[in-house]
Amino acid sequence: MHALEKILAKKSGRDVVQTGEIVNCAVDLAGINDLYLQTVRSFREINAKRMVNPGQVVMFMDHYAPASTITQADNQKQFREFFREQNAELVMDVNEGVCHQVLADKGFSKPGQLIVITDSHTTTHGAFGAFSTGVGATDMATILATGKLWFRVPEIIRITISGKPSPGVYAKDIILHIIGRLGADHAVYKGVEFAGETVSFWSVSERMALCNMTTEMGAKCSYIQPDGITEAFLRERGATHYEIMRTDAGFCYAEELHFDASGIPPQLAAPSSVDNVFPLAGHLGRRIDQAYLGSCTGGRLEDIAVAASIVKGREIARETRFLVVPASRKTLLDAMEKGYVRDLVNAGATLVTPSCAACLGTHQGLLAPGEVCISATNRNFPGRMGSTEADIYLASPATVAASALEGAIADPSAYL
Repeated sequence: MHALEKILAKKSGRDVVQTGEIVNCAVDLAGINDLYLQTVRSFREINAKRMVNPGQVVMFMDHYAPASTITQADNQKQFREFFREQNAELVMDVNEGVCHQVLADKGFSKPGQLIVITDSHTTTHGAFGAFSTGVGATDMATILATGKLWFRVPEIIRITISGKPSPGVYAKDIILHIIGRLGADHAVYKGVEFAGETVSFWSVSERMALCNMTTEMGAKCSYIQPDGITEAFLRERGATHYEIMRTDAGFCYAEELHFDASGIPPQLAAPSSVDNVFPLAGHLGRRIDQAYLGSCTGGRLEDIAVAASIVKGREIARETRFLVVPASRKTLLDAMEKGYVRDLVNAGATLVTPSCAACLGTHQGLLAPGEVCISATNRNFPGRMGSTEADIYLASPATVAASALEGAIADPSAYL
């Protein structure tokens, strides 16, 4: 079996599972974000009274942090009341940040776990060797009431990445290139494993960016085999009691693909699809109104660090807004301690509360009709960050920072 299959087998109390089977699994960690008040309604509609495992359920106030409308504020109020009623203490309020980064910061994301969150980019936690996936409100209500949920055992695609990336090329560039080559529907309800020498040298931050974006290929989950880098990250955060699963020799993948990172230049996803990907060089000079650094894809400490190194001692373009949104409170604190926040703000950047912010088009940095934004986030659909008449380009944090300086899409290599 593949490591992902072994996780499903263990959580369903079985020795073996096979592709296509339906299995009922015990969930290790369930997360709800403040978009999904319907979870509470569904919980009551099925006549459930108590969460079976309140200590394994986390509430995240991240998509509306802080609330910008009365409806958003009321959603959060009802969630707080529900968690108090259920004696569930893991409430990550508006001061904590984006769900996926918060779980990583606190050592909650571990190898061998089954992690389910009401967020499509839950695939991020495959970077830790977990089986992690997003669900809707009704499925989450089922987990709260029973501690379990059904899954179909997915086919597994293996993507091997080799070669040393060129200066100015990051995991975000590589995954955009892969999505552009394969298409947005290539991995629908499949597991995507990343392997190869390039991945083995990448930090946890870069691995999280890689796994996060598999959602834009339609993936059910992602996976990177835990190694010394993974375990060092977990030790720093006090994470214990986990089991590392390993794929059996001779496992037959549904598909095996290979990419040479050394031949991939900086990439960019142009409006209005994540798989509409081109080399950055073809779009240099396109005027932008806003540069956006943040989200569960591009708001980690390493992302902020590279942006700060690019803008330090310089000024962003006069008619360009540069929004910086740390992915979590810990990210913000670390960035403050290292001086990154000072360098960014001195250059003219606007610091936003750790949250999802404008990534999903609800508040804090929305785009007006006709505006152009270059973003380190994960989606560029029409209306994703505000007006349906705005254009969104996706790129690496380094490209976003360089573009903020020039007021137009720019190559970061000259600043690195």
